[in-house]
Amino acid sequence: MPRSGLAPLLLAAGALCGALAVSASAGAEAADERWWGPGEQRVWPEVLDYANAGGVLRTLLTDGPVQTAGHPFFEPLGTNGRACISCHQPADAMSLSVETVQERWRVTGGRDPIFAAIDGSNCPTLPQGEAASHSMLLNHGVFRIERPWPVTHFNGQPVTPDFEIEVVRDPHGCNSGAEYGPHNGRISVYRRPRPVANMKYLIAAGFAYDPKQGLTLPRDPDDGSYLAGNLMSDNRTVNLRLQMEDAARSHMQLMGELSPDAIARIRDFELRLFTAQQAGPGAVQLDSLGALGGPGTLRDSQPGALGSIGVPVFSEFTAWETIAPEEAARLSPQELEWRRSVARGARLFRERTFLISDSAGINSPIGFGNPVRNTCVFCHNMTRMGNDVAPGQVDLGTTTLPFADPMPDFPLFRITCKGAPHPHYGRVILTHDPGFALTTGRCADVGKITLQSLRGLSARAPYFANGSARTLRDVIDYYDRRYNIGYTEQERQDLINLMGAL
Repeated sequence: MPRSGLAPLLLAAGALCGALAVSASAGAEAADERWWGPGEQRVWPEVLDYANAGGVLRTLLTDGPVQTAGHPFFEPLGTNGRACISCHQPADAMSLSVETVQERWRVTGGRDPIFAAIDGSNCPTLPQGEAASHSMLLNHGVFRIERPWPVTHFNGQPVTPDFEIEVVRDPHGCNSGAEYGPHNGRISVYRRPRPVANMKYLIAAGFAYDPKQGLTLPRDPDDGSYLAGNLMSDNRTVNLRLQMEDAARSHMQLMGELSPDAIARIRDFELRLFTAQQAGPGAVQLDSLGALGGPGTLRDSQPGALGSIGVPVFSEFTAWETIAPEEAARLSPQELEWRRSVARGARLFRERTFLISDSAGINSPIGFGNPVRNTCVFCHNMTRMGNDVAPGQVDLGTTTLPFADPMPDFPLFRITCKGAPHPHYGRVILTHDPGFALTTGRCADVGKITLQSLRGLSARAPYFANGSARTLRDVIDYYDRRYNIGYTEQERQDLINLMGAL
């Protein structure tokens, strides 16, 4: 079949697969039970399957089922009715998709706790019953994140920033006025919820030092282990305990403190969860014909390995490069070509080089060169997961001009460096989200965002920390435009198919 005719067939196959019933190992789940609400009397099984546009997502829970009643991950802990599960849904790869958000608005008339004024609306000062007041969450899947100004370290110590911040545009009123904005000690940015599965990979430190900064890794304040730095978009909380406490306080409006028992039970649950796409279009199993896709491989593999010196990143699909003729004869032309496309996409991801330029965390400060010729796995380098073995704060330009897409409904800040200018933007920077700089107080960190893990992507659109890429094609198109890669249409489709299979 000509490759140019493949895309419509893949879409048709995806639509067929998307019509599959939601299921769990304990029995079929009705479609209206995709949503797991706080305080429900349900049992979380060892296997959960949910259909999506790319096929079927599977979530595995090791060491037996969990009764959600009374479990702190599933019970409302604060004053607004939310639980951890509210923003970390299994059908959405333990994140929250725009599709789910919009469905919750339709079903509940905007009364679901995810729309709580504190951060589920564009600003608490807006009329909360109107969809327009929640447009950031409904359209981009982003919650309002309030950061202190001046910067405060995770241990509570103040940080003296080496830059000034001014508000250029404030479309929702949460960066200006009598209560909000830098002059009132409160800066609002808008970010996607990160998945809370495959956690052993996110907390695994591959090195004892940070190759991006040339410094020894910081130590965990609780157990002294090296910190991977891959939990939060801006690395404002450095371990699971601090992340839980931050979420309980800022997202669930917990008035007291999380108990040690609650922290231990949430940690235990999160570390037992593994999620990834299990089937592609037409129910193609991602762990068939020698491939090692799906969450079972994540469950059974060791975290923290650098793909360039061990198992290559996303080599799970290498077997599909050379499917035996007798096996190929049993497949439909569409199935066979889709498998081959995924395998080509994985090889492209590892081997297609391009010039990476003006990206802090890569081209500076340690000096890999500017530009440096490398591939996608230069940053997405951890075997099996595709997140960063090193602390992953990198500026790809997704939130900072001139590289960021136009986002008129996001705030716009002017950063002025008081000391040395930014190595790539100069002394004055325009950004929708200063990112890691709101944690470190350093001008050189403006725009840096912790790299995403790349599993379960089909289930959790949109993409990038600010939700600016609505589809996987938008992700590929952004990188192609940002680094002048020059992908062909077939290469784009191969990469989209790979990402959809993760």
